[in-house]
Amino acid sequence: QVQLVESGGGLVQPGRSLRLSCAASGSIYSINTMGWYRQAPGKQRELAAQITIGGSTKYAQSVKGRFTISRDNAKNTVYLQMNSLKPEDTAVYYCSVIVLATTYWGQGTQVTVSS
Repeated sequence: QVQLVESGGGLVQPGRSLRLSCAASGSIYSINTMGWYRQAPGKQRELAAQITIGGSTKYAQSVKGRFTISRDNAKNTVYLQMNSLKPEDTAVYYCSVIVLATTYWGQGTQVTVSS
């Protein structure tokens, strides 16, 4: 089993920044892709950003240029730096990792962007 612990969510004003962290532990042999998904009220969960073990990244068009995903393989941790936040970024953010072709999910952390 793999456990994911997320941190860093909260309430922030538009234009400000937040950094999310997700640490993986447990039966980790080789983590391939790590990513962040988000789900706004009444909407489907969508990919925000992902990063492969080789460092290749992918972003949703809506966050390109504002969000940066990174990972520390030694700590089995993935980060999401979110800058210039907008009210439409408000959502529950979920960490996901793929280990041996199985996807694991974190419990989610709320990000609210409001003045």
